Amino acid sequence: MILRRVARLLMTGALAALIASPALAEGSFDPPPTAQFSQEKLGRIDAFFGKIIEEGKIPGAVVYIERHGKPVYSKYFGVRDVATKAPMTDDTIFRLASLTKPFTAVAVMTLVQDGKIKLDDPVSRYVPAFADVKVGVEKTKEGGEKYLDFEPVKRPIKISDLLLHTSGITYGFYGDSLARKAIAAAKIYDGDPSTAEFAERIAKVPLQEQPGTLWDYGNSYEVLGRVIEVASGKSFYEYQKEKLFDPLGMKDTRYYLPEEQQKARMAQPMPNDADFRVGRPSRPDIVKKWESGGGGLTSTPHDVIRFVRMLLHKGELDGKRYLSEATFKDMTTDHVGPSSGIARDYFYFPGDGFGYGYGLAVRTDPGNAKPPPPGSLGELKWDGASGCYFIVDPKLDMFVVLMEQTPSHRQPVQRELKKLVYEALE
Repeated sequence: MILRRVARLLMTGALAALIASPALAEGSFDPPPTAQFSQEKLGRIDAFFGKIIEEGKIPGAVVYIERHGKPVYSKYFGVRDVATKAPMTDDTIFRLASLTKPFTAVAVMTLVQDGKIKLDDPVSRYVPAFADVKVGVEKTKEGGEKYLDFEPVKRPIKISDLLLHTSGITYGFYGDSLARKAIAAAKIYDGDPSTAEFAERIAKVPLQEQPGTLWDYGNSYEVLGRVIEVASGKSFYEYQKEKLFDPLGMKDTRYYLPEEQQKARMAQPMPNDADFRVGRPSRPDIVKKWESGGGGLTSTPHDVIRFVRMLLHKGELDGKRYLSEATFKDMTTDHVGPSSGIARDYFYFPGDGFGYGYGLAVRTDPGNAKPPPPGSLGELKWDGASGCYFIVDPKLDMFVVLMEQTPSHRQPVQRELKKLVYEALE
């Protein structure tokens, strides 16, 4: 009976139709490039954001989806500040937090392709203090008390280690290891250090582990800011502005907001959700010297969309190439996979099913979740503690940008948005 039914399905083409129409709902993975958006289903995004804004979870958000070079969804929800009731707009300024890192990585890779930096260069070539960096190793005294010992590195930290978060440099505001506690106690964020001085401070605190052994999120990208300054002979921001921001038409992307009209355009989180939990104040309205390559940029939906569109087009936009094809491929290749010998920290932020390139998570497999999160192999993504988030899906020739300021609700919002986007494909 079963064989006869299969034969009938093959004869009628029904079996092919069943195979070709995967359930593009929750848990869909690697949808076919022929899938098309349903405008009716995209409307569920409206309902979702309307509900969470009404519940007072977030003030507002901007969502943009582009496919095959055309916008398929562009909406502004709620307000940028519940105090002023000012609406969300294309020029609303958002704190990017760790979404800053991909911008830093692209800037580094432009210097790599120009031959001014090599990925295997020791960091000490640009920041000499790293020649004497030590690894903090937890040991136990006879009485059972733990203490922090300091050991030399087995090999120097390389530029590639900074890009991959395999430098041993960690943050001091989460986790309870003695090395992390030592970093927190050093108060490296205090005062008004320059980008150069901040890199020196990082070199003086212990590494969490030996370079090249573990993916460990931390201050590596702060050091890259200083590397760019030394290699380019310009300030970190000046180099990014000249090579990326101005050519891409990103006129509102910067580290600080010195003008009152800029401050007035800032998106603010809900008053009870103003702690971005990044170990330091997030106040771009107060101008300081340090330009944070790991989390300091502010930008607008317009500007972030320009940058992400360039990523979808593999380092090129509007006839101008920012990264060569080879450089872009290297940047978007998983360098921390099983064959790399690099372990993954408990706080492995790329997430299940993702490897890591330079500044970007790279989808390599469905992951272990059942059902797996939606997406395509080769997908690129990153986000920040403020809630801003993007997805680049080369297989579908699509990208998604979410701009919001919601530290507490960012992960549920990002997960639900991604689910709704892929559910809308049929």
